[in-house]
Amino acid sequence: MNKPLRRIAIFCGLLVLALLVRTNWLQYVDADELNENSKNRRIQIERYAYERGNIIVDGKPITGSVETNDTDFKYKRTYVDGPMWAPVTGYASQAYDANQIEKLQDGILTGNSDQLFFDRTMSMFTGDTKRGGNVVTTLNGAAQKAAYEGLGDKKGAVAAIDPKTGKILALASTPSYDPSSFAGYSGKDEKAWLALERDKDKPKLNRALRETYPPGSTFKVVTAAAALEHGVIQDIDDPTVTPEPYILPGTRTPMVNHASGCENASLNEALRVSCNSVFAKLGDDVSRDKMVETAEKFGFNNPEIDTPVRASASVYDKKMSRDGNAQSSIGQFNTAATPLQMAMVTAAIANDGKLMKPYMIDQLVSPSLDVIEKTEPEEMSRPVSSENAQLLQQMMENVVENGTGGNAAIDGVKVGGKTGTAQHGENNSKNPYAWFISYAKTDNGSPVAVAVVVEDSNARRDDISGGGLAAPIAKAVMQAVLGDKQ
Repeated sequence: MNKPLRRIAIFCGLLVLALLVRTNWLQYVDADELNENSKNRRIQIERYAYERGNIIVDGKPITGSVETNDTDFKYKRTYVDGPMWAPVTGYASQAYDANQIEKLQDGILTGNSDQLFFDRTMSMFTGDTKRGGNVVTTLNGAAQKAAYEGLGDKKGAVAAIDPKTGKILALASTPSYDPSSFAGYSGKDEKAWLALERDKDKPKLNRALRETYPPGSTFKVVTAAAALEHGVIQDIDDPTVTPEPYILPGTRTPMVNHASGCENASLNEALRVSCNSVFAKLGDDVSRDKMVETAEKFGFNNPEIDTPVRASASVYDKKMSRDGNAQSSIGQFNTAATPLQMAMVTAAIANDGKLMKPYMIDQLVSPSLDVIEKTEPEEMSRPVSSENAQLLQQMMENVVENGTGGNAAIDGVKVGGKTGTAQHGENNSKNPYAWFISYAKTDNGSPVAVAVVVEDSNARRDDISGGGLAAPIAKAVMQAVLGDKQ
């Protein structure tokens, strides 16, 4: 072979080698990234080529699939009571991808998961149409309905947990949206999506998991827990050393009370009537670092709480000044919490100090109804001792029986709770947030802990309170759960 031909042969060989390397690189190294690329239309087409599996509540599907006339997308996702369940399911859209459970469990729902390899293989031999698996949730349909209908046209959220297991029983957020309205690929779907994107009330925001609020006086149960755990309070009925007025440390600013009788009030009485001064001073006495320690045991400052949908981190500031810590100890200043977080606080207290990891997927089930994965309850932390948790229960039950939480009382059932009305806006210029946290107790422990926040309502400013707006919603949710237990 002469020299020019040899050079051409070598060059062609290099081109072939480069092609082989590139092909194998695409097939084996970049395959997952290309498959997950949002611009890969083949993934969307494959997702809707068959009926998706369903998301299940109380043994019944709250999702479905309907056949379309589209050449690319054979099936479209449908939802039962879409706005009520949207904070749980998320959406699956031919045009706008998917989120929440629909996204996180897409492999199971489409049937493409490696966990369903055997089912796919068998269907090839039997000739059966490919099917997706089902996601069985922990949700309680009656509790979800009570939460959603209780919020009504108010802006807010509800989270309810089984304290003994961590199972999420209700997760409601309002205003909401219907995932069916943009499940397709038409101009009508686009119009619905754009309207939601432009809505100033953010109906697609999952307020139960992804919005943080100042928790107001509901946070006082965390401060009470810290005071008991760190030995600042020995007896909940002993007078505290709390002057009236109490001046925030390092300032000339008095802590304003909206209740009377707060001077030297006991911890039990201070929680019953919600004395700001007592809890602000307790937060300072406990110290910022020990307040942070207790708050973090309840789940604050944790950016990785997955349900499996990830919740936003609730915050207790690690670097604030003494006066900031005193204000944060009553749930203001830099303290911020999701409704899920405050339900976790309540659940830990109701469960005698043991905090269980919250979750809302009970099982993953194959198309042949075999259980392929089951979530087992998992202890997350122990924020308070059993003895101190029971003291906190005693105080929270006093709030409902004799204090500001009377609207949550249920005949024949022991209920503990705490109201909260959190300042909102610069110089408290906007309507405050109304909070209520509570649990119901039976002879077999507590089956439900609830957190409710009403972010906005049509009520007059002076009529906005946790006990007035949020407590009745919590009561309805607890009654719905108790209906299954009694």
